[in-house]
Amino acid sequence: MRLPSRPALIGVIAALALTSCGSGGGSGDGSVTLTIAANSIEGGKNAESAQWIKQWVIPEFEKSHPNVKVLFQGSGVDDEQYKTRIALDLKSRTGADVIDLDGIWVGEFAQAGYIKPLTEVGGATVEQWEGWAQIPQAVQGLGIFDGKKYGLPQGTDGRVLFYNKTLFQKAGLPATWQPASWRDIIDAGARLKTAGVPTPIQLNAGTAMGEATTMQGLLPLLAGAGAEVYTGGKWTGAAQPLKDALGFYQQIYGGSGLGDPRLQQEAKGRDKSFAQFAEGKIGILAESDYFWRSVIEPQAGVAPMKDRDQAVGYAKIPAKEPGGGIRGQDFVSMSGGAVRVLNPFSKNPRLAWDLLAFMHSAAATKAQLAGQVRISARTDVNDEVLTADPMLKYIADEVLPLTAYRPGVAVYPQVSTALQEATAAVVAGRSPDQAATAYQSTLEGIVGGAANISG
Repeated sequence: MRLPSRPALIGVIAALALTSCGSGGGSGDGSVTLTIAANSIEGGKNAESAQWIKQWVIPEFEKSHPNVKVLFQGSGVDDEQYKTRIALDLKSRTGADVIDLDGIWVGEFAQAGYIKPLTEVGGATVEQWEGWAQIPQAVQGLGIFDGKKYGLPQGTDGRVLFYNKTLFQKAGLPATWQPASWRDIIDAGARLKTAGVPTPIQLNAGTAMGEATTMQGLLPLLAGAGAEVYTGGKWTGAAQPLKDALGFYQQIYGGSGLGDPRLQQEAKGRDKSFAQFAEGKIGILAESDYFWRSVIEPQAGVAPMKDRDQAVGYAKIPAKEPGGGIRGQDFVSMSGGAVRVLNPFSKNPRLAWDLLAFMHSAAATKAQLAGQVRISARTDVNDEVLTADPMLKYIADEVLPLTAYRPGVAVYPQVSTALQEATAAVVAGRSPDQAATAYQSTLEGIVGGAANISG
C-alpha cells in the first residue's frame, strides 16, 4: 500500500483524531452511536450512495432502533487515499463500525489483521441472516478470503463475449451463438475474417490496456484452462493453464489476422475498440456488462449503438474444452465489486452487524437502486428489477453463479502488471512458453520466491 508523505500522514492522523467516532461509543444520553464510512459524498464522488445512506438507511434504521443514532463518515477522495485512511483507522483500533471497501482490498486487510471474519465480530446470528440464501455462492466470494466471510458484497458485474449479429449474419454464423470451446471462438473469427470483417476478435492485451487486459482477457482464459491466478496460498506460475491462455492470445495475434496487434499497444486502444465495435468493425469483443450498460447504451453511451438491442448478442465465455474450467465448469467469468465489512474494534459489534445486515436487505438494496436497472448481489432483487433488461438479467442468472474474483492481496497489482506484460510479449511475437517463463521469473521476485508459486 502506498502511504502518504510524513507531513501528509501527520495531517491524516490529525484528521482522524477529529473525525473517528471511536467505533460506536455512547452519546451520553443512554443511546448508542454507530458510524458508516464510505468513499462517497453528497454533491461529489459516488453522490448517489451518500444520499442513500443519509436519506434512507439512517432514518429507516433509526426507526426500528430508537436507541441507536447512526452517523455517516463520507469521503470524496482518490481510492488510494481512502484506503490509507481506513487502514490507519483500523490500525489504531478506531474508525467507523461499518466500512465500505473495494473487494480487491479484503485479503490485504485481513492479512494485516485490520478486519476479522463476520462471525467473529457479529456473533452467531451472522450465519442465520436471511440474505445468504439470496446471494449466489460465487458472488459471496467477493467478500471471502481464505474460506472465511469478511464482508457482504454490494453489487457485482460479469464478463462475457459480445458479438455483432449483423457481421455474424454476413459470415454465415448464427444470430444466437454460444461457443462451447476456445476452438469455436477461433473458428468464428476465421469465418468473420473471410467475410471481410476488419477485426474479427478483440481480446484486450498488453500494458496499455492496464487492468482491462487482466480482467477481460487473461484471467477468464486462465479460469477456462482450469486455474486461478492465486489459490491455496500460492500463485499460478508458468504452468500449463497459463501457457494455454497465452497460446489463445497467439492464435489471435500471432499472424492469423484475427486480431489487431497495434490496437493493443495504443494508449487509447480500449476506447478505440469500443468505437470500432459500435461502427461494425469488430466481430467479437470480450468485456464486462459495463460495455452494454454504459458504452454502447443507445441514449447516453460512450459509443452509443441505436440498434444495440437488435444488433448485439452476448454469450458466456467457454472453458478451453467442456468441463475444463475451474470447478469443472463448462463456462467461466470474472467479476469485481465492493463490499462492506465490520470494524472488529467496534464497541457495539452486534448492533453493527444489525446495521450491516439491514443495509444489505432486499428493501435497502431496492432503495439504493432508486429505479435504476443495475445488477445487485441479491437474487430476489435482481429477479424484480432486471426484467426490463434481458442482458443484465442474463448476467445475473447465467454468469454470476459461475464467476470468480481477483485475489484481494497486496501484491496482486504487481502480479497483474506482470500478466499484462506476458500477453504483450505474445502479441509482439514471443512464444507462449517464452512469455510464461519470463512471467515466472518476474512472479518469483514479486511474491517472494518459487516456494510461493504452483506449477
